[in-house]
Amino acid sequence: MNVQHYKTKNVVLKKYIDGYYFMTKGGLGLPVQYLSFPSNLCFVTSTQDSKVKIGQEKIIITPSENKGVVTDLVVRYTKPFKIEYHEPVNEITIKFKPLGLNRFVTNLSDYFTNGFHMNFQPFDDLNKEMRFIFNLANREEQIERLEDYWLSKYNNIELNRLENIVDDLEREGSIIDISKKHQISRQYLNKIFFKYVGKTPTEYRKVFKFRRALIDFQKVNNLTELSYKSLFYDQSHFIKEFKSLTNINPSLFFKNIDPNKETVWLFL
Repeated sequence: MNVQHYKTKNVVLKKYIDGYYFMTKGGLGLPVQYLSFPSNLCFVTSTQDSKVKIGQEKIIITPSENKGVVTDLVVRYTKPFKIEYHEPVNEITIKFKPLGLNRFVTNLSDYFTNGFHMNFQPFDDLNKEMRFIFNLANREEQIERLEDYWLSKYNNIELNRLENIVDDLEREGSIIDISKKHQISRQYLNKIFFKYVGKTPTEYRKVFKFRRALIDFQKVNNLTELSYKSLFYDQSHFIKEFKSLTNINPSLFFKNIDPNKETVWLFL
């Protein structure tokens, strides 16, 4: 299968959508298996003419006799997700930034219970629209139609306090200090953050530091320097946290993946 990545073009959508990737039939032989590692992005994936099964730390895509489109949401995982494709597929994934999907879907917390949602249908016409987009022959037309569709669902709701909390979590202050800064209890901070982001502040910060380490890796000389640059207390703390998210020692992890790629996948 072939995978191509694209950045968001529309100025409004750029604030909320990190980009897209299109998977098309051809290229890699089948079956395909890879590990996808924790992220603070919110993934909305539409798959054509396939059956998608989401289980404990695993997503399996198999052939389906029923032709059509299924759309799924993945927002919360703190361990590697194993992805298995048993047939070539056409697939479109939209990568929403933290809080981004809230600008388009009301009552988003209803979908956050398990960290994923099968048959994600926040709009009655979503799968119908995605079916039309899959059938367009030109990639530029596909992206333009995709962005026009999501723009039609845009709601300019006020989330300033949550945005400030997200910014604070990406800095060095403690979560207790963040709750005091915003004059709310630690418990209430956890409640509202999970409601809008789909994970706890502790989970968010842990994943943020992991993802920052992937970006910083090319700028440092060793894991000790990387641990401090990426806001870990020391190298032992870095290794412990890293292994808890990847199940792999960081030195082995960086030998087997390319952190410069748009998606950090480990093929099996």
